[in-house]
Amino acid sequence: MYFSKYNIFSKIKDSDSSYLINILTGNADIIDSAKAEEITAGNYSDVDEYIIKGYLADELEEKKLYNEKYLDFIESRDTDELQIFFVPWYSCNFDCGYCYQSGYENKSEIPTKEIIDSFFQYVTTEFKDRKKYITIFGGEPLLSAGKYKDLIIYFLEKAEYFNLDIAIVSNGYFLTEYIDILKTKRIREIQITLDGVGEIHNKRRPLRGGNPTFLKIVDGIDQALANNITINLRVVIDKENVNGLVELARFAIDRGWTKSDYIKTQFGRNYELHYCQTGHSKLMTRLEFYETIYSLVNKHPEILEFHKPAFSISKYLFENGELPSPLFDACSGTKTEWAFDYTGNIFACTATVGKPGSSLGTFYPEVTLQKDKIIEWEERDVTVIDECKNCNLQLACGGGCAAVAFNRAGKLHAPDCRPVKELIGMGLSLYFNEEN
Repeated sequence: MYFSKYNIFSKIKDSDSSYLINILTGNADIIDSAKAEEITAGNYSDVDEYIIKGYLADELEEKKLYNEKYLDFIESRDTDELQIFFVPWYSCNFDCGYCYQSGYENKSEIPTKEIIDSFFQYVTTEFKDRKKYITIFGGEPLLSAGKYKDLIIYFLEKAEYFNLDIAIVSNGYFLTEYIDILKTKRIREIQITLDGVGEIHNKRRPLRGGNPTFLKIVDGIDQALANNITINLRVVIDKENVNGLVELARFAIDRGWTKSDYIKTQFGRNYELHYCQTGHSKLMTRLEFYETIYSLVNKHPEILEFHKPAFSISKYLFENGELPSPLFDACSGTKTEWAFDYTGNIFACTATVGKPGSSLGTFYPEVTLQKDKIIEWEERDVTVIDECKNCNLQLACGGGCAAVAFNRAGKLHAPDCRPVKELIGMGLSLYFNEEN
């Protein structure tokens, strides 16, 4: 018997206690300081319990269990719902300083109906046996000019014809102009970003030309919720606006958004993906980001009414009373996600769509696939990334984002490591503290 290579053992932040978690066997325990010292010294007073829970394991039996769980993961993933992104144009009416597409040299063009027809033909043929939905991405898909709106309406009608739900990623500025259309269509959700209240948001996400956007977006969110259209409200966070989360949370609570059945929320960390044209010094590492959120929530617990951050597996454990299944792969690209754009190109995911050199093939004017590149994406998981193979955090981290890993290491089969132990320590402290 040996101390399992998949054990995650560390301190709970701001506590004398520690935690011992094994995602492979699905067990988690809070450990007092005396037992934590025993574990550190390699002496175990609860040997039988540790064996039952898999904290102490037989290497061959553990390998067998790992293989079984891996096959379960692959089988489940292969039947998961596909999210298929389509970029109708890269044009945008906003001038956000952190736009990661700002360095792309995409022309300001729009698709023909023939290109849209080819997209639906490809999707409904290539993925005919998979459950799927489409997310319209950009640029900004909900532009108000007639030529843009006409194409969006055509796209929505095509999706309706093929019985496909639609999600939309929008800056929300022209949402009010689209409400009467959207409330009659199969809209799963609309993701909209607010980076703070009033001037904080307006400074970060102004119109081209500098005019404010906050109040018009808020009006659009109110109208969407009133029409039972689900809003996925996202906050892109860096050092510039993180302290504004408290005011934003209170604003959302006071406006009644957090009580709505049609609101979802998420925190997005502003980070260097491909281009980050301004304010690089404002970025936080993943650990800095979560440490700051942890500190803010301890001082202002109302933030949790607005949004509960994941803190790795902590939120899942708190809300479900059990650990998530082992995560052998955190990258959805070419597995449960694909991205397409109006140029006729096919990409692995939203992090690569439109990026020069990232195309995996075309759906228009003809279907072509770079199968060697696709296979490389499909094969990427913790079993093929050398740095992941012997990492005890692999089943919580899943190897991270392939696009970020490629930017850093120049290859897909490289890790995008996450500070799992620290995140769990913070999350357990927050979510299993009765005062919160």
